[in-house]
Amino acid sequence: MDMESFSLARSLLFVAGSLVFLRISWKPLHNPKCHGFYRFFAFEGILFLVLLNHPYWFETWYAPRQIVSWLLLAASILFVVQALHMLRTAGGSEARAGAPENFAFENTVHLVTGGIYRYIRHPMYSSLMLLAWGAFFKHFSLVGLVGVAITTGLLIVAGGIEEKENLAFFGPAYLEYRKTTKMFLPFLI
Repeated sequence: MDMESFSLARSLLFVAGSLVFLRISWKPLHNPKCHGFYRFFAFEGILFLVLLNHPYWFETWYAPRQIVSWLLLAASILFVVQALHMLRTAGGSEARAGAPENFAFENTVHLVTGGIYRYIRHPMYSSLMLLAWGAFFKHFSLVGLVGVAITTGLLIVAGGIEEKENLAFFGPAYLEYRKTTKMFLPFLI
């Protein structure tokens, strides 16, 4: 599939989804130094990939690429559910004067190191990466490959910026935590 066959309906869905992301990311978009700025564009990339490959979502569901896709999508759901649960139960929440653009659940009071955070520091970005790659595996194309590569790069940048934010807020405890965990995938990266 190429860009010429990106239907009018999917274009309208992209615009509608973009407006939703714009609404929820309004504050971060005013601060290119915060992780949420880059996360917005990663959301856009994921939306593009999902809509690009929508026609192939259930095509030959037993094909190897589809099985890989479904596994990545399932892992994406597990990562985000576990991460949100841990942030809610162990992190606490408090507004931060230095990060007014953050969502409330991002402003944890306590450094969360249990559950999935025992293995990776950014499971929600990992979830988004898995979602992007899962959508890409639905149908291989050059446009999709470029889209998933850019989206992955944006998530890596967002994770790097959040590392600096967390280090500034949690101090030496975060530095020690970084020594025992990976950024995105357990035991890998």
